[in-house]
Amino acid sequence: MAYSLGEQSKKASSGHSRSDHQVGVVRRIPVAGAWVLGVVLTFLIYLRVAGTFPADSDAASNALQAWDMLHGNVLLHGWSLSDVSFYTTELPQYMLIELVRGLNQGDVHVVAAMTYTLVVLLAVLLAKGSSTGREALVRAGVAAGIMLVPQFATGVNVLMSSPDHIGTTVPVMVVWLILDRGPRRWYIPVIAGALLAWAGVADPLVLYIGTLPLALVCAIRAYHAVAVERQPLASQWYDLALIAAALLAVIAAALALHLIHAAGGFAVTHSPNHFVQSGSLLPRNVAFTVEALLLLGGADFVGLQLSASTLTTLLHLVGVFLAAWGTWLAARHFLRNRDLVEQVLVTAILINLAAYLISTKPHVVTGAREIAAVLPYSAALAGRLLGARLISAKLVPILAVVGIGYLFGLVHDVSRPQVPAQNQRLEAFLVAHHLHTGLSGYWESNIVTLTSGDRAQVRMVQSVGGRLAAARYESKASWYDPARANANFVVIFHGIRGFPGFSRAQKVEATFGPPARTYQAGPYTVLVWNRNLLRDLG
Repeated sequence: MAYSLGEQSKKASSGHSRSDHQVGVVRRIPVAGAWVLGVVLTFLIYLRVAGTFPADSDAASNALQAWDMLHGNVLLHGWSLSDVSFYTTELPQYMLIELVRGLNQGDVHVVAAMTYTLVVLLAVLLAKGSSTGREALVRAGVAAGIMLVPQFATGVNVLMSSPDHIGTTVPVMVVWLILDRGPRRWYIPVIAGALLAWAGVADPLVLYIGTLPLALVCAIRAYHAVAVERQPLASQWYDLALIAAALLAVIAAALALHLIHAAGGFAVTHSPNHFVQSGSLLPRNVAFTVEALLLLGGADFVGLQLSASTLTTLLHLVGVFLAAWGTWLAARHFLRNRDLVEQVLVTAILINLAAYLISTKPHVVTGAREIAAVLPYSAALAGRLLGARLISAKLVPILAVVGIGYLFGLVHDVSRPQVPAQNQRLEAFLVAHHLHTGLSGYWESNIVTLTSGDRAQVRMVQSVGGRLAAARYESKASWYDPARANANFVVIFHGIRGFPGFSRAQKVEATFGPPARTYQAGPYTVLVWNRNLLRDLG
C-alpha cells in the first residue's frame, strides 16, 4: 500500500512538473513573438532611414564582389580589395540578398538596415544581461534609446550607408553574448576564437575591438586572481583559454588571408598604419574625436543653426551622457568588477579610442566610422550598469519622455524622401546612349555599374605620371584585359562635396588622344572613342 501511495505521489509530482513546463512555454510565446515583431519592425524602419542617403561606390564594390561570388568566383580571383575585405561579414549578407533580389542598388539599403538592426539587437541583449522584469526593460530601453536614431545625413552615412566597421561589431558582439550567457566550459573559448578569427578575415579592426581587449582583460583577471587573491593558476584555466583563443584568432585570420591569396583569391591593400608624428596634431584629433562621438550618439550640434531639428539633436545629448556614464562606471570599477563582458567592453572602447586619437584618421567627422564600435559597446554598458540606478533614482519617467522625443525624430527621418544612388543621372545617360563600358574615377565607377544592373560598366583608373593606368583598388583584373573587355568612353566629373570626381582631362588626352565625340550630360562630360581604350591603358 505504501508503495502504491509513493507511486501515486511521484506521478502527481511528475504531472505538476509537466504542467508547469507547459505553462512556462505558453507564457514565453507572446514574449518571443514580441521580440520577433520588434526586430522586423526595426528592420523596416531602418530600411527607410537607409534610403535617405544615396548608395555610393564603397557599397557598390561589395555588392559586385558578392555577385561575382554567387556566380562561382568564391575566392574572388583577380580582385584587389581595400584594407578591409568584408569577406566573412557583409559579403555573405550581400550574397543572401542578391540571391533573392538580384543585383540592384536597393541591395545596399537592405544590407545596411539588416546590419544596423542586428547591432541594435545585440546591444540590447548585452544590456539586458541576466536581469528580468522591470530592470530588464529599463536596461534594454536605455541601450535601444542611445542607438535608436542615427543622425540624419552624416550619421546615416557613417552607420547605415554602406558596409563599414559597424558591421564588424556583429560577430564580435555575438562572442560577447556567448561569454555572457554561456557556461564556463572548454568549448566556449573554442567558439569565441573561431568567431573572432572569422571576423578578423573581414576587418583588421577586430584586433582593437575584439581580440586584443579579450586577451588583455583575461590576462589582468588571471594575474589578479593569482598574484593578489592567491588562487592557484590552474583555477584560472578559463581566462587562460580565452587568452589563447584570442591570440590564435589573430594568427588564424592572417593565415586565412595568406592562403586565400596563395590560392589565387583576392588581395587586400596593406595600407601602413599612420600615426601622428607631432604632438601638435593631438589637440586637433581630440576635437575631431569628441565631435565623432557626438555624431555616433546622434548629437552632433556643431555648426547647426537653431531649429526644431536642432532641438531634437540636442536631446540626444542625454543618450551621449548615459553612454559616457556607463563607460565611466565600468572603467572606475574595473578591478572590483568580476563581470567579464563589462570589462571587455570598456577595454575595447578605450583601446579603440586611443588608437584613433594617435592616428592620422581624425581629419574629418566621418572618420567616426573607425570608432563605430564605441556606440553599441557604450550603449550596452549604459544599460547594464545604469538600469538599477535609474530605477532607484526614479528617473525612468523622465527618460521615457526623452525616448518619446527620440521616436518623434525617428518618425521625421522615416518620412523623408528616398534618394537615388550617386551618379544616377550618369547611369541613365549611358544606358540610353548604349555606352556599355568606360573609364572614370572611383566614385563614378562601381556605383554606376551596380545601379545599371551591369548594363553600363564604368571602371576606375588612376593617374601614374602624366598618363592613366588601371586601378588596383576595389577592382578586378579582367576588367582591364583588352582581350576580354572593350572600353570606349571616359567620364569627366568634378564631383560633389566629400566625394571627389575625376577631372584629369589633360591626362585623358595624353593617354588616349582626342575623342571622336563629346557629350554633355548635366555636370558630366562623356568623351567617346571609336576603339578599345584598354589597349592604351597602363
